[in-house]
Amino acid sequence: MSYFGTDGIRGEFGQFPITPQFALQLGFAAGKVLKNLRPNKKPIVVMGKDTRLSGYILESALQAGLNAAGVYVHLLGPLPTPAIAHLTRALHADAGIVISASHNPYFDNGIKFFSGEGKKLSNELQQAINAELANELFIEDSANLGKSVRVKDANGRYIEFCKSTFPYHYDLRNLKIVVDCANGAAYNVGPAVFRELGAKVIALHHEPDGLNINKDCGSTHPEDLQKAVVEHQADLGIAFDGDADRVILVDRMGQLVTGDHILYILATQAEKKPAGIVGTVMSNMALELALAKAEVPFVRAKVGDRYVLQALEENGWNTGGEPSGHVLTLDKSTTGDAIIAALQVLTVMVEQQKTLDQLLQGFELFPQLLVNVRLDQMIDPFAVPALVAEFDQAEEKMQGRGRILIRKSGTEPVIRVMVEGNDLEEVTNLANHLADQIRLHAKAA
Repeated sequence: MSYFGTDGIRGEFGQFPITPQFALQLGFAAGKVLKNLRPNKKPIVVMGKDTRLSGYILESALQAGLNAAGVYVHLLGPLPTPAIAHLTRALHADAGIVISASHNPYFDNGIKFFSGEGKKLSNELQQAINAELANELFIEDSANLGKSVRVKDANGRYIEFCKSTFPYHYDLRNLKIVVDCANGAAYNVGPAVFRELGAKVIALHHEPDGLNINKDCGSTHPEDLQKAVVEHQADLGIAFDGDADRVILVDRMGQLVTGDHILYILATQAEKKPAGIVGTVMSNMALELALAKAEVPFVRAKVGDRYVLQALEENGWNTGGEPSGHVLTLDKSTTGDAIIAALQVLTVMVEQQKTLDQLLQGFELFPQLLVNVRLDQMIDPFAVPALVAEFDQAEEKMQGRGRILIRKSGTEPVIRVMVEGNDLEEVTNLANHLADQIRLHAKAA
């Protein structure tokens, strides 16, 4: 059995495998694997989390398991996921662990690993940890135990790293920015980065209580941010998700700027153009056409920043991402980073002396509707002949005028139905029809 999904191990806290007991066993298993890789030293693991109340329990259980296996743990506290990736490298650790369920509600949580290079853990190491989980937790000698220490300057280290990705000869002194922290991991460091670069910052949803993470705020619910940008006459708004690896922007008129818009700006408006762009199967067709016109190569990867990263490395490129706001700039960071992605857009705004909406002038996305069909129990829609027939009929109807994508979520019991085309009414009707058909057949399964 493999416990790892597309983005680590995730689920509802208190339900297996997101339990203190499993976290203890997982910490021990991961520690044993790291010890086997470096038998002559005690490995170091960097560990951080978002602001969920359950994170404190999982943190304690994981560190106990790691210490029992003879691993030293450096505790970072609440910090964005990309901060843990960066500090894993900066502190020369053997691995990094993030306790977060990203954009999910507070009652979910997850555990994700980074390699010593600050990248997603390899499949081989995940398989080794899976295999070790079958063994009993057994301590041979108390003299071989590890211990945990708290890194007191973790926030400052990460803030300085983010600022270093912004050109030293520029500043943000003429900009007013509203920052929605999603009551998540960036509640402290997010506003600080932009303030220290000179911007006037208005912070929203930056008072986490352990339960309000992502609740009606952040990149998945940017309505408050849109209103605040207009009310404060700000130059733009920036919204993170709970662990700050996703970013959505808002222009001065309150219009949303998605990951596709960000990739368009970085690919066509920056002084230094990227060699190519990696999107996903969810990337809007308008982005693909605009990049073709600009003669910027474009390829699509499967959904998930793991696959975007893989495609970037295969092509030797630096820039890619997803419409949801996962944006990777590998010449700046090893993983998707909301703060750094926002800084790259701000760099273009400053160097071009243009507002966000001016950078996007002439670029409009095709109408696209994504319907998330939440099920009591996951089914494979492509194993149901009647549903396959519905999908084939829809694709034939939209051929040459749009796209249809049906896919299962890798982190929750949800089937995502995406329809894109040049007619909004047709797109809406078709997406809802396919979603209804999936619900109907799921109940009958």
